[in-house]
Amino acid sequence: MRIAIGIEYDGRNFHGWETQRSGGTVQQSVESALSKVANTPIKTICAGRTDAGVHAVAQVAHFDCDAIRNERSWIFGCNSNLPKSVSVLWARQCDDKFHARFSAERRYYQYVILNRSVRPATLNGRVSWEYQPLDEQAMAQAATYLTGEHDFSAYRAAGCGARHAVRRIYDLTVQRQGSFVFLNISANAFLQHMVRNIAGVLMAIGSGQQSSQWAGDVLQSKDRRCAAKTASASGLYLTGVRYPQHYGLPAPANDLDAWLGVLPGH
Repeated sequence: MRIAIGIEYDGRNFHGWETQRSGGTVQQSVESALSKVANTPIKTICAGRTDAGVHAVAQVAHFDCDAIRNERSWIFGCNSNLPKSVSVLWARQCDDKFHARFSAERRYYQYVILNRSVRPATLNGRVSWEYQPLDEQAMAQAATYLTGEHDFSAYRAAGCGARHAVRRIYDLTVQRQGSFVFLNISANAFLQHMVRNIAGVLMAIGSGQQSSQWAGDVLQSKDRRCAAKTASASGLYLTGVRYPQHYGLPAPANDLDAWLGVLPGH
């Protein structure tokens, strides 16, 4: 049978999602826990491979397994074998046509910036930090140049292995709440470092180094060298993945107010 699971994790102590020979990845931790519950080796496929230091509150993965376990056993059995920085949130038996990556219709990310003169302490590694005042209205204006379907070659990593760079951004918003600036973005798919490179460009605009039009100029250049530096991984969260309703999976809330309530001063 095929099982889909929802996962949240704190990416600070991991080398990203994807399995590496050196170890220390989220995928290896999850597969180890699943294998213990199933009493057989398990391999997973996820909706989006996050980089080192990137977090998730709603990652989705699937695996195939002959072992019969109920949903509660998958959830609590896995969590008893996972580090405290990783939790399985839900588990569902699903159609064998379901694929965590290829069945996804939209992916949602949020980039969190602490915008104040003093560096973070309790939030170190959990948010990005920018000491220069950011103009969120200029950033929001710049974001309008990036919505829709475009060639995002200028916004992907130099070593990105994607076959092409055309992606569709459905929404890209910028909001300030006190000392925090939130970038919310949804797209059909993302390129390597795409969200972090967009964040880097918007932060350069927000700090007054560039005009809002520059976001569009960078896009049109299709040249990574024309963009800003890649923003820190620490501020990036995978917040949801949307699938066709007939799979019966939990809908992405794409609302971080609940968990962000734990942040001091928020």
